Amino acid sequence: MQPQTKQEKKQCHFCTSNREVINYKDSESLKRFMSTQGKIYPRKKSGLCASHQRALATAVKRARFLALVPYTTR
Repeated sequence: MQPQTKQEKKQCHFCTSNREVINYKDSESLKRFMSTQGKIYPRKKSGLCASHQRALATAVKRARFLALVPYTTR
């Protein structure tokens, strides 16, 4: 067995950059937290805190409704 190494916990991107609001119109920053299939990454993979993860999900859903971000890619 290999010895387990302790990894540092990811810091929330929005908390560290002091951004108060997640803008749904900024599709490039939203795509950073989405897979190529258009799915939103879970908290463990994205590294966001709980409040920003909820705000991100709302922003992505609004952007999808306005066709700024695709629902799925084929």
